Amino acid sequence: MSTRLNYGKTFLLGFGFFGVSVIWGVYNAFVPIFLANKFHVSAGVIGFFMTLDNIAALFIQPPVGAWSDRVRTPLGRRIPFILIGAPISAVAFGLIPVAAVLPFFVACTSTLLLSAALWRTPVVALMPDITPSAFRSQANGIINFMGGVGTIIALQTGGILFDMSPNFPFWLGSALVILAALVVYLFIEEPKEYETKPDENRSSVSGFFGFVREKFLTSMIGLVAVAAAVALLSMTFPGLRTVGNQFGLPPYFVLSLILLAAWFVYLYVFYMAREVIFEQEKSGLRILLAIFFWFIGFSAVETFFTLYAEKHLGLTAGTGATLLSVLPLFFVLFAIPSGFIAGKIGRRMTISIGLVIIIVMMVLLYITPAEALLTGIAPLPLVGIPVVEGGARMLTLAGVLLIFGGIGWAFININSLPMIVDLTGAEKIGTYTGLYYLFSTLSAIVGPISNGIAIELTNNNYNIIMAIAPLFFAIALVMMLGVRRGEATA
Repeated sequence: MSTRLNYGKTFLLGFGFFGVSVIWGVYNAFVPIFLANKFHVSAGVIGFFMTLDNIAALFIQPPVGAWSDRVRTPLGRRIPFILIGAPISAVAFGLIPVAAVLPFFVACTSTLLLSAALWRTPVVALMPDITPSAFRSQANGIINFMGGVGTIIALQTGGILFDMSPNFPFWLGSALVILAALVVYLFIEEPKEYETKPDENRSSVSGFFGFVREKFLTSMIGLVAVAAAVALLSMTFPGLRTVGNQFGLPPYFVLSLILLAAWFVYLYVFYMAREVIFEQEKSGLRILLAIFFWFIGFSAVETFFTLYAEKHLGLTAGTGATLLSVLPLFFVLFAIPSGFIAGKIGRRMTISIGLVIIIVMMVLLYITPAEALLTGIAPLPLVGIPVVEGGARMLTLAGVLLIFGGIGWAFININSLPMIVDLTGAEKIGTYTGLYYLFSTLSAIVGPISNGIAIELTNNNYNIIMAIAPLFFAIALVMMLGVRRGEATA
């Protein structure tokens, strides 16, 4: 491995993350609009639906990361996953807006989320594969710069295209994903040799099936406990047996599924993260918990922002997406600088500063009246929004707050993955990248569901998410204060 950062190769590798970001930028911005306006589902159901991609990622991405550590092919150990997953993702993604009935819509989104989960961890694990530890924050800044460009295209161009036709942003995303995968395949050459522990590949049990085998007895105890709990609740509250929801399912059945899923997720997370959990020094566990909590806050806001813009600020969905685009824009602008800042003051300190910025930004969004948030401050082409119908695009107070949010998010997000992969050696980079996505996707499941429920409990007050999210960022800040490892090494 080279002892310096190869900027050209790192920028080219960033095209892989570019493709991932385009897909999820469009998906998170506009799929809730389809669900609310086209299929007429409630905020709680939307919140659950928007976690399905994360549920798939939770069980696919960590084992795929560990699997890719052990794969050896003429193309390398990461590239084959990209060449299989990206084209399938592109086709499924392009079909989402043309789905006229909910079952076909669900089929398209399910195919997308399964195929996308297959290649995300390998493409991200390529960065530490080809980058020395001392330069991983800087390299991650470059890669996230490319990812941020993808998100801006998804929101800015996608917002304009969506107002023209709901199909256009999805079709643009499909084309860009194919282009991104081709760039990575043609220009990124994986290292030929990897350090491997002598007996690890022969004896290691990883992934979901390893978890089932190792935790079989505990799993069976959990099944009995879940059945007993549901039976007791059904006897105590007869309504659980007789009242159906909008899908015709009795509540006891839904409750059973939720409790069962929660139990298996708990065991699965415990199994996959057992090495970090049982370490004597808890920096790894603290970092993973911090990632979990800050992604709860961020994913909840990201999921509901276009509806927040519609219901609370009184904007159209397209204009709401355009307003949000200033956050990824300034994430992009500060992605590379945040890596270099971490090189000077340390990754933990940089992340902590970012958490404070995000907390202040969200609190101000919550306490400031909607009319004041839409106050025009200065003309701003492209990412500004018209504050009056037919007026010029303006930078608003909400836009200013989102600008600071983008800066804070860059400080956080650029330096978290390098901290995780620097907890281990080259032989387990994919595994630890999978742990990063295990905790971030688990939080992305909890965040939208809990915030969707909070919105319904507050009579569809979408502003409530700006009050809840800062609490999770504050918990993440407390976790980071105890971290002692994960900084760059020579």
